[in-house]
Formats: sequence, structure tokens, C-alpha cells
Amino acid sequence: MTGKRKSALHPVVFIGAGPAEPDLLPVRAINALKYADLVIADEYLEDFAAHLAPQAEIVSTTIDEDLPMSGDLKIKFAIDPAKEGKSVVRLCADDPMLVDALSKEISALNKARLEFEYIPGISSITSTPAHAGVSLFSGKSKEVRILDAMHPIDWSEHLDPKVTLVILNATDKAGQIANNLVARGRDGETPMVVTREGSTVEQRSVASTLDRMSTDAKAARQSGPGLVIIGDPVSNRSKYSWFESKPLFGWKVLVPRTKDDGGKAAKALTRYGAVTIDVPTISVEPPRTPQQMERAVNGLVSGRYQWVAFTSTNAVRAVKEKLAEYGLDARAFSGIKVAAIGDKTVESLIEFGVVPDLVPDKSDSSDDLLEVWPTFDQVFDPINRVFLPRADIAVESLAEGMIKKGWEVEDITAFRTVRAAPPTAEIREAIKTGGFDAVLFSSASTVRNLVGIAGKPHPTTVIAAIGPATAQAALEHGLVVSVQAEEPNMAVLIDALAAHGEKLKEAALEKGETSWRPSKRRNALRRRY
Repeated sequence: MTGKRKSALHPVVFIGAGPAEPDLLPVRAINALKYADLVIADEYLEDFAAHLAPQAEIVSTTIDEDLPMSGDLKIKFAIDPAKEGKSVVRLCADDPMLVDALSKEISALNKARLEFEYIPGISSITSTPAHAGVSLFSGKSKEVRILDAMHPIDWSEHLDPKVTLVILNATDKAGQIANNLVARGRDGETPMVVTREGSTVEQRSVASTLDRMSTDAKAARQSGPGLVIIGDPVSNRSKYSWFESKPLFGWKVLVPRTKDDGGKAAKALTRYGAVTIDVPTISVEPPRTPQQMERAVNGLVSGRYQWVAFTSTNAVRAVKEKLAEYGLDARAFSGIKVAAIGDKTVESLIEFGVVPDLVPDKSDSSDDLLEVWPTFDQVFDPINRVFLPRADIAVESLAEGMIKKGWEVEDITAFRTVRAAPPTAEIREAIKTGGFDAVLFSSASTVRNLVGIAGKPHPTTVIAAIGPATAQAALEHGLVVSVQAEEPNMAVLIDALAAHGEKLKEAALEKGETSWRPSKRRNALRRRY
């Protein structure tokens, strides 16, 4: 949909954010965000940040959720930049064209003689049923009616069993709606589902019938925006359900991490349906005295080393930053062989402009690097020194193994790790009382530091460890490890946790139980006793 051509070099682009799940944005919307100079967003801004260019200016329209900003005021931020030729994106909640939410904004643009475009997101009307396992025209359904509970509805007009009702703004009125339909003559056994936060990992559904929904909705104690679907297609959820049947669907997984870790673990867990909470446990800081690193950097330039071995992304970052202080870049590694452990370390080196010469292909551990590390040869190796930039708490086995193979190792403290600040009181309470279904430990230090800043996870929480050393650290703190990766790799650990979650689910279903999430089973036991 486009207004008449007027005077702007670029149109103001409206984007329907859909269910606020960035992975569901259309490609056209992603491209518009990528090149935007200014983004005016209703909400969920942090979820879409990855799609924005570094130069993008961001304006939030949310001043007070109880006092929403009017449409003409929202678009006011766009007018002057658009007239200056800047690319402006207006990121709107859900699909605003469904409820005519853009009327004032478009009128303001027309008055300012500015062109606009609209890129629809995936509407909750289609995305929520699809993620809730409801095919709207399946079964006896011959017609679908879309209603908005914000307006008065005559329920006597919606009694036909062949009509499926999709009701907006109705999740907190589900019991009342069900009772109204039954009172006017619709069959009390008509299936009904209330789905909140549809299409996201926060999605929650309560499936029932018109007769029982009032009781079941109260028992679920859920709140938040969502959709109500009433009709025969809801009875086929077991056939079409794919999203809520993921092995970790609804699990709350705590990921203790270093302060600068990326979000790859969170993305992988999300694909299995989990909700992740990252808690920084370690802060990476420069060494207390810089002289060792300064001498090492001078050695790189002067040809002191035959090899540099990187064991972490933090080591790469530390050396990169020290080189930058001297006005140097990746060319400082010219003529020097480079070894690296782990995919992330390799990626960070390549981003810096350095392609590693030696990477163990079996695993991410120091032992695996030692297996492929060459023995020093006086004929073919002109220099016998190795620069090993590492953390202040690193174990000595790697350096010792290199020395045994004839190398002189300069094991340099490139960075030090200190405990991060404690998480919020709410997260600490959830950790201690079993509010998390699982904790994903990626190193022994994350075990020690999480317990130090937040306390021990509750016994019902599934403990997942990336390797033997991490599992041993957990055991020393009185934790029972239920999941351990077959190799020290985060992706392998997440796959193992998902397999464990699937086993818990199958075992519970065989016993006729409906709760298999550890946190839910804890609550059920507490109520029972």
C-alpha cells in the first residue's frame, strides 16, 4: 500500500512486527531495517537490534504503558528526518493494518506531503493458530470469523458449530466468553484454546471446552496478550501441534556465562523451545601489570616467536587490543604460525584477518591441541619459542605438554577473570527455589562463580555440564549432573539436554502425568504435600 508520490527521497516505511519474533520478519522488512537511519519502534526493540545498522538512531514510542503515545505524536519524530532524505522505519506492534491503528500517523504524513510504504508482518491471526497447532479450516469448520473483544459482541450470532471463532483481546475474558456462548445455546463440549505470547518461546496454551474453560483458565493462572480460538479445529491440535511439542518447550534454562559471551547458546536453546536467561558470572579484565603483554607484542614484531597459540576468544581480543595500542594490526602475525582451539576462537581470528595454521578437528580442549602439536625440530624450526596468551587462572597442562615436545613456552597472562556482580534478587530466588528447569554450565569457573554470586541451584533443576572438569566442579558443590556432553562443545551439550528433556517427557506420559518440566513437577509436589 503506497500513498501518492510527493517529495521525499525515501518513503517512511511502516513494518508490522508481527508476534515480535525477529526470525519471522519478512526479508523485505529485514532489508528495510538494515538500511534505516532512524527506527521509531513501539516495543520489542531489543529483539530486533541485530537487524539494525550501527548508524541507526532509535526512538521508542513507549513512554508509559498506561499512557500510550498518540499516533500523530509517534510519527512526528519521522517528519523532519524524512524530509532531509533519511531512511525512516516505523516498527509497529503486531499487524496494525488489522485494527486501523495507523490512521493518525498516515494522515500526518499526508499533511507533511511525505510518501509511505507498508510491509506487513506475520499477523497473530495466522501465526498464533499455526504455532498452537490449530488448522482453522480443518474438521467441520466451514467458516472462520475474526472478532475483537474490545468491542461489544452479540454471542447469539456465533452459535453455528461449523463456524470457528478467532477472538482478539480476549485471553483474560476466555471464561466469560465460554459461559456466554453456552448460555446462548452453543454446545458446551465445543473445543476451545487460549494461547498467549503466540509464536514465541513464551507461548502458553490452555486447551479445554466451553463448559470447562472458566475453571481451567483460572487454574492456569496465566496472563498476558494472546488469542482465543473456539471451534472444531481445536480438537485436532494433537495432529498439527509441532511448536509446543519441542523437547524443551517452555523450559526456563539458565546460562551462566562470561560477561562478553555471545548469544549462540540462547539461539540454539530457543530452537528447541526453551526460554533462556543469561547471567554473567565472570568479567574479563586486563592484567594488573601490562609489561608481560607489552614485551610479547614487541616479540611478535621482532620475530621472537615461531608460534602463537590461542585458546579462547578473550585471548584473541586481548592481543588484538594490545596491538591496536601500538598502531598494529593482523600484519604483525606475518611469518608466525598460529594455532587455535574452538570454533569461536577461529572465527574471531579470521574476523581479525588471521587464518590459523593449526586447529584440532576433534574437539575444543587443550589435550586435543597437544595431540596435533608438532615436536620441535632443530633443522626445520628456526625458532623454538611459543607465545601462549591466556587467562590468569588457566591450567598449566598445555604449556607443560609443549615444553615436553621441545618448545620454550612464554605463558603470558593476557587477561584476568573476576566474578561478576550478583544477578537480580528475582533470579537468585528462582535459582535457589527451582524456578529454572535447567542450568547449562560451560566451564568449571561458571559453576564456581554462579554458586558464589547466586547460590546453589535447587535439587530439582537439571544440571548440564560441558565436560568432565565442569561436571567435577558441579559435584564438588553438591550438584548432581544429569546431562554431560560427549565432547566439550556447547552445541553438543544443548543437543544432549534436548534429548534428556524428551526422555523426561516420554516417561511422564507413560505414567499418565502431564507435567515433565522440572520446575512444574516441583510445584506439583509442593502442592501435594
